[in-house]
Amino acid sequence: MNILITGGASGLGEAITKKIAESESNKIYFTYKSSIDKAKFIEESFSNCTGLKCDFTLPEEVEGLAGKIDEMDIDVLINNAISAPITIKHFQRTDISVFRDGFLLNVLPLIQISQKAISHFRKRKFGKIINILSSYLVNVPPPGLSEYIAAKSYVASLSKSWASENSKFNVTSNSVSPSFMLTNLNSGTHERIVEDMKNNHPLKTLLTIEETADAVNFLVNSSQQINGINLIINAGTDIK
Repeated sequence: MNILITGGASGLGEAITKKIAESESNKIYFTYKSSIDKAKFIEESFSNCTGLKCDFTLPEEVEGLAGKIDEMDIDVLINNAISAPITIKHFQRTDISVFRDGFLLNVLPLIQISQKAISHFRKRKFGKIINILSSYLVNVPPPGLSEYIAAKSYVASLSKSWASENSKFNVTSNSVSPSFMLTNLNSGTHERIVEDMKNNHPLKTLLTIEETADAVNFLVNSSQQINGINLIINAGTDIK
């Protein structure tokens, strides 16, 4: 399959790219913004991987990426890129610009790429979209992350709409919601907090990016019967 992974050169995205690239029958296109060295290393390590520079804060580069989707003839789109920084501040103290920028930088580019991908999939009568969320937090949102959670909830809702609207075209839309993982986005988390999270975890260990990449790979290879789901990975701590 031909697969496009946004933000696929570092952190969780890198783990996803490497996991899916293990199958030599897959052709992987992954985007990167500034991780040039990591992108080159992935290309050197996996002959079936091609890096595409794309700054999701620049509309012209997002448009350029969208314009290559037909040429790449993708079967799968994995939406993983995040451009706006995560702001940790209580809602009433968060400047309105944070919500605006978060939507413009994290949500709108995803919408633009996904619209183009869905049009491509419909013509081919096959396709898969996989969205990387953190919507397990929606049920019990932690203080200070209102903008981040709101943006992820927006994408979670879109994902369900895409599943409903496109199932008759043999196009699926699913999501993966991992629990807390140590990545570049939260590398500044105090070690005492991380240790407390481990101690309170039912398995006494945090989720790894490799485990999440396994879940994404499962959806890449799953039946088209699996559609409209949100695969929550949190060791059963949020069973409803």
